[in-house]
Amino acid sequence: MTSTHTVLQRIDVSWDFPVVFTHALFDPANPVLVAAMDRRSEHRRHRAMVFVDSQVAENLPALTRQITTYFTAHPAKLELVAAPCLVPGGEAIKNDFHLVDQFMRQMLDAHLDRQAFVIIVGGGAVMDAVGLAAALVHRGLRQIRVPTTVLGQNDAGVGVKNGVNFLGGKNAIGTFAPPFAVLNDFDFLLTLPDRDWLCGVAEAFKVSIIRDRQFFSELVAEAEKYPARNFEAMQRLVIRCAEIHLEHIRTNGDPFEYGRARPLDFGHWSAHKLELMSGFAISHGQAVATGVLLDSIYAEKKGWLTAEELGQIRDGFRRSGFRLWFEELDRREADGLRTIFGGLRDFQEHLGGELTVTFPRGLGARHEVHEIDLALMELALQELSVLARDR
Repeated sequence: MTSTHTVLQRIDVSWDFPVVFTHALFDPANPVLVAAMDRRSEHRRHRAMVFVDSQVAENLPALTRQITTYFTAHPAKLELVAAPCLVPGGEAIKNDFHLVDQFMRQMLDAHLDRQAFVIIVGGGAVMDAVGLAAALVHRGLRQIRVPTTVLGQNDAGVGVKNGVNFLGGKNAIGTFAPPFAVLNDFDFLLTLPDRDWLCGVAEAFKVSIIRDRQFFSELVAEAEKYPARNFEAMQRLVIRCAEIHLEHIRTNGDPFEYGRARPLDFGHWSAHKLELMSGFAISHGQAVATGVLLDSIYAEKKGWLTAEELGQIRDGFRRSGFRLWFEELDRREADGLRTIFGGLRDFQEHLGGELTVTFPRGLGARHEVHEIDLALMELALQELSVLARDR
């Protein structure tokens, strides 16, 4: 047979998962967790393992006991197959792939099947690493995320992917795996150190600049409330930011990123590189704030933002308590180019194909570009250095 025969297969898969905002999630009187696990009305007892960020457990010594008590209080619906497993938090968990292997072994040793649950209580890095393990075991266990940071609740936790760092690459290994549910307990935020409290604020500014001008105005108006740890203001920020992220994933037509554009990574080509250059001493939120302001300066120089709009962005970050310049940005390669520019190459390699970088076009709108004028970006960095220090 010499002719070519082609059969085109097309599969449309529908995903849905609730994102619930609550308090006291593990209070036995709170039905949210039971309802989430039983939302498909399967009329059976649900088996689960719980992985807990060790730093969260240290800040809340009663947490693991509360989790166990919650399962004990609902014996008809829930079965905790092992004591809650403590795992290291922060970026360190994403830098050691052996930990992912360990988590998979624990899940398999507990005889979890594809109908069983992995409940992940922790920050974005913990959800990434444990989520990757859960996505690989039996090609995917049911994941319930319980984010404990602002960044986790308003951004990372409501997304559909996971990943760990490998061979110096940020999120170089990972999968797309939508959660079964996301349960945001605001009470966890009260235990955060100031650094982590502010991390998710940068992501809120990011999405508002490119998607929602009204939200941006609200963030700027309340900026000084965030470093003051105003709980009500932070809850409003978390809910609206999560809503925008969910709307984007639902409506952009490419939830699993088969294309080249990643609008929600506005400002991230330099942010990820800055994190790596600092050995992750610079937090993701601080790096994103710096990266977003840098790209906003570039956008103003290209005529995509007005000077007034750029000033609002700078003032919003500044009054929110962000540091906006780091000495790593001054580092240069042998050819004289700043090391941070390597982030563009890394960004392109991660996406594949043509370089695609998102920039604002006026507040609340965006567009993608495929070339960066490095000479102009150099000028933007010089201006960032001045703006970051100018009071």
